[in-house]
Amino acid sequence: MTAMTATKSGETTPSGMASSDRPLDLVHLSKYTFGDRSLEAELLGLFRSQAGVYVSRLDAAENAKDWRDAAHSLKGSARGLGAWALADLAEEVEHHDFTDACLRQGDLARVRDAIAIVSAFIDELMS
Repeated sequence: MTAMTATKSGETTPSGMASSDRPLDLVHLSKYTFGDRSLEAELLGLFRSQAGVYVSRLDAAENAKDWRDAAHSLKGSARGLGAWALADLAEEVEHHDFTDACLRQGDLARVRDAIAIVSAFIDELMS
């Protein structure tokens, strides 16, 4: 993992990144894993691989239930890691009108972008 910098509150962030700019709440993740760095790395890696599955399920959704289920799964996974902004977005799109194709495609693009931000942060942590 990359070099970590302690903040005033004792939180750690990748070097050069303010804690308020983080797409992951590392304090939450540490509490969730009881500070086990190898477990954190495993969970982050699992999220990276599962994120693509969630996007694929959203993209392939043929009805509102499939859409809601995929967004709900993404929301839960993001909350488990402390990716609060991504979880909030997933919750938002979970309740959008599936029949509005333009809204659905816009939501899908926003989810992809949010996942890319979290994934880039994970990549930085893991390097």
